[in-house]
Amino acid sequence: MPTSPAAPVGAGLLLAADVGGTHVRLGLVDLHAPDTVRHYRKYACADHAGLREVLEAYFHDVEEAVGIRRVVVASAGHLRGDGSLLSVNLPWPVMPSRIRDALGLDELLVVNDFEALAHAGAATDRHALLRLSGPEVAMPGPVLVVGPGTGLGAAVRIPGRDGQVHVLATEAGQAALTASTDLEMAVLREFMREQRHVPNEHALSGPGLLRLHHALARTRGVAPTQASPDAISGAAEDDALAHDTLDLFCGLLGSAVGDMVLLYGAHGGVQLAGGILPQIRDFLARSSFVPRFLDKGPMRESLLHVPVTLVEHGQLGVVGAASWYLGRHRDPTHRMDAPPT
Repeated sequence: MPTSPAAPVGAGLLLAADVGGTHVRLGLVDLHAPDTVRHYRKYACADHAGLREVLEAYFHDVEEAVGIRRVVVASAGHLRGDGSLLSVNLPWPVMPSRIRDALGLDELLVVNDFEALAHAGAATDRHALLRLSGPEVAMPGPVLVVGPGTGLGAAVRIPGRDGQVHVLATEAGQAALTASTDLEMAVLREFMREQRHVPNEHALSGPGLLRLHHALARTRGVAPTQASPDAISGAAEDDALAHDTLDLFCGLLGSAVGDMVLLYGAHGGVQLAGGILPQIRDFLARSSFVPRFLDKGPMRESLLHVPVTLVEHGQLGVVGAASWYLGRHRDPTHRMDAPPT
C-alpha cells in the first residue's frame, strides 16, 4: 500500500515577529490556530546587529523552528519602493528581501505593527487589563488601537458587512502635536525651538516622555531630576517634576486619542496598547487622561459612550501578525500545509 510522503519540517507553522525599537518578540503559530503562540521569546534589539541576527538566534534557540520557511514581521514603519522598511524608531535598517534570501525562506512579509495589533481581534479583548472610560459594551463600529512605545502607533479595525475585518493603518504618530493648556503651549514652544514640525510621538512615546521632562524643567528654570523614561515613571510618586511630567504625558495622550476617535469615527471603542501604559496603569487611571479624552466640547456626550480599555501588549503583536498573514491566504484553494507558490 503506497504511503503519503512525510510532511516537511515546519509544515503548517509560521514564525511571527513583533519588532519594536527596544525588543523583538517572536513565536511559532499554528496556521490552523493563530491565537495560540508557542515557544514565545523576547530579544533585546541592542544585543543584536539586525533583524536577521535576531531571527538566527531564535532558530538556534528553538529546535521546533528548524525548517520554518515562512516569517511574518510586524514592525513600525512602512515599506518603500526599493523594498526597504522606512521607520524612524528601529535601531537598525531592515531589508526584508535580503533577510529572506540570506535565511533561505520562502516568504518574509512585513506588516505595520499596529495594523497587526488591530488584526489580533478577539485576542485583544482577552488581554484587557483595565477599562478607563465608557460602558462595558461598545456600540458596533470601528475600533481604534493606539499606544506609545518607542514611537506612537495607531490603527483602526473596521468591521465589514461580509464578516471580514478591514484594518486601516495610520501614521497618527507623525501628525502634529496639539496643545490645549498654558503649560502644554509652553512645552510645545520649547520643542519648536528645535524643530518646526513637532509630531505626536515627539512627546507621546518612551523617548518623548524624557523630552517632556527636559522641556518642562526648562519652562520652570530647574534642572531635570530623572535621566530615563523608566526613572520618570518610577519616581512619579515622590518627585514633583517627574509626577508633573507623567501627568502632562497622560493629558496630552488623552487629548490626542480623543481627537483620533473623532477623526476616524471609532465609536466601537479604544484599545490602548504599547509597551509603556501597562507599566503606569495605576497612575494612568487617576491622571488627566480621561478628562482630556472627553474634553471635546459638544462631542463629550458622544465620547462618553466609547469604551476605552488598556490591554497588555505582550504577545498580541505576534498573534496579530499571524492573523494578518492568515487573512492574506484565505483563498480556499490555498493549502496552508504546502509551500507558497
